[in-house]
Amino acid sequence: MKFYRCLICGDVYMGTEMPTNCPFCGALAAKYLVKAEDWVDENEDIGNISDISRRNLETALQLEVNNAPFYKDASLKSENIELQGVFKCLAKIEAEHASALRKVLKTEPPLPEEGKEVALDSDIDNLKAAHRRETAAAAFYKKAASEAIEPRINKLFTALTEIETDHIRLEDILIAKFSSH
Repeated sequence: MKFYRCLICGDVYMGTEMPTNCPFCGALAAKYLVKAEDWVDENEDIGNISDISRRNLETALQLEVNNAPFYKDASLKSENIELQGVFKCLAKIEAEHASALRKVLKTEPPLPEEGKEVALDSDIDNLKAAHRRETAAAAFYKKAASEAIEPRINKLFTALTEIETDHIRLEDILIAKFSSH
């Protein structure tokens, strides 16, 4: 058995082989998973966070806090077993992103913004809403990464950009699949 630890979320993965992505936050394993004994908590050495990075981290935390319950609600409203699982998985990943952001900010999470945590009534509408959310998040995280002067915060926003881009690709596939039904 091998143990790996994610440089983004800090969670430990146990398995016989390294997964493709961190099963907790979705980060690309080849880039962000290390042997557990080699892991170092990069949040300990951030030091002072610039004002722009702090604002971007707080904005990102609110996005993730809004998105996790949206996906959970979409999972509960879906009658399709595949989409129930997809939405449930995305809810867990978004919650893990919020947790990673909270660790950097050393804060409690804000409440979801009213109405932003509620899913729509149809699967295709929820997939399209998810696509819009992920597209906006990926664009914001890319900008935030370019503005971060702190290496840890740049790494976090870069990974979030990559993860949300993977979600966009997944949603593109699902929208095409379920639009034809």
